Amino acid sequence: MAKSVGSFLKESAHEAAETCRGGWRVLVDKGPSQFQFWLIALGIGIAAGFAALAFRKGIHWLQSTLYGTEDLTQLHTFANTLPWFWLLVIPTVGGLVVGIILHNFTPDGRVRSVADVIQGAALYEGRVERKAGVASALASLITLSSGGSTGREGPVVHMAGAIATWVSDRIKADGITGRDLLGCAVAAAVSASFNAPIAGALFALEVVLRHFAVHAFAPIVIASVAGTVINRLEFGDVTEFTLPTATALQFYQELPAFLMLGGLCGLVAVALMWTIFWSEDMASHLQEDLRIPRWLRPAISGALLGGIAIYFPHIIGVGYETTSAALTGQLVLHEAVVFAVLKVIAVSITMAGRMGGGVFSPALMVGALTGLAFGLIATAIFPDVSGTTTLYALAGLGAVAAAVLGAPISTTLIVFEMTGDWQTGLAVMVAVSISTALSSRLVDQSFFLTQLERRGVHIAAGPQAYLLSICSVAGVMRSQSDPKAAPEERCWEMVAEGSYVDASATLESVMPMFEASGAAFVPVVTLGGEGQPPELLGAVFHVDALRAFNKALSDTAAEEHS
Repeated sequence: MAKSVGSFLKESAHEAAETCRGGWRVLVDKGPSQFQFWLIALGIGIAAGFAALAFRKGIHWLQSTLYGTEDLTQLHTFANTLPWFWLLVIPTVGGLVVGIILHNFTPDGRVRSVADVIQGAALYEGRVERKAGVASALASLITLSSGGSTGREGPVVHMAGAIATWVSDRIKADGITGRDLLGCAVAAAVSASFNAPIAGALFALEVVLRHFAVHAFAPIVIASVAGTVINRLEFGDVTEFTLPTATALQFYQELPAFLMLGGLCGLVAVALMWTIFWSEDMASHLQEDLRIPRWLRPAISGALLGGIAIYFPHIIGVGYETTSAALTGQLVLHEAVVFAVLKVIAVSITMAGRMGGGVFSPALMVGALTGLAFGLIATAIFPDVSGTTTLYALAGLGAVAAAVLGAPISTTLIVFEMTGDWQTGLAVMVAVSISTALSSRLVDQSFFLTQLERRGVHIAAGPQAYLLSICSVAGVMRSQSDPKAAPEERCWEMVAEGSYVDASATLESVMPMFEASGAAFVPVVTLGGEGQPPELLGAVFHVDALRAFNKALSDTAAEEHS
């Protein structure tokens, strides 16, 4: 008997649904195939691109609403016409709102940013905090809209990381897949933010994943291109900055000047980073000594920023108007120097108040101002062998930003893509190479890795430094029921001597014990409550710890070189 059309369609829909469910089970149980992974990367790239676009549009809407102007490219000029109390009130109230958000939705009242994404890639299988990440994105949006003097790349990168984390959790991705998906999200977010697809892909590899493995390259490029397409659908194929036409290197005699500029920019970048860290420490000491509620800390920073903005409104926001003025040579020497110093102070106040935002855009502005000041002096002293001052501004922009990010490759490319000027590559690369070489000797390679080192997270030195912290003692120890277990009597003797480790510890804490004592094993216990004796679970042997560490190093090397 022939089936009716309705029955046929019903059976077809049922078979299609079963096929989809079966494909989903295979995806979750066995992981995605290469083609499936590329499709997932494309989806993440689109999602991260739209998230970055929404973040940028949100800042534009809120900032134009608060300051009362639609032309934000001339915000600093327009701010001069506003009443002084308005410039003071906006960042103060913005800081208060930020403080309330972070106090209620983060465990430590701190904004998440690029450093947390790097930590997630290294230690947490490509996962980042989702709830705290969403709160940080909202707080950073308010900060950047209400006068905070930071950049938008930090919150955008972490927001993209939260998207990748959600996807990784849904498909139960392992560490390698999770890190690759995180890299895809970061690449798309950076490329969508700055219209820079090449730099977006390389930023994810160089800064976040910290390797250039072939298996990660294709999906990251796919995601980066997707993010760029999202940006260009809205803003078109335009560069962030427009340069004068004559920016080419005029004489090769200028190369020593760019070497000196690179050294100066390295020192300026270190000064920027040290000032931020010192300000954070000072703010924490003051908060503790004066017993200031943590939700009030951003509001105090906002009030300080407002006070500066009354006289120097160029510190408001990401500062692209001032950066553009430096790149086009519209500032004189004393303006470039004063604006650079004030920007460093303003960025430090913003970050010390935990208001949110990133450090890349401020580094671009400080670098452009530094380069312009250097160029004005150099061309005045040696006019016969000097090109344009704007070329020094461009080289300084890249040199300071590269030193702060610890990413000379992606920063050089992002400078080219943001300006559309590929003819000045020699000058930019010379300055970038010198600045990063110098700054990496004075800090832990970059601003982000130094942030992590200050929190006790040792990633800067490489896998050999941080892998011990992710290998748990409980996963390596031999239990008391093991045929090759440590003698129980000797274990209790060592416990009585104070030589033992808690089951929740990692190899990072137990390896120094082996080095100091020379013992073959260390007892593993679970500490009881007050007045209760510890429970002996087993012992971790030195040889087992070394074997686990070697396997972790081997797996990491295989991932980075596959």
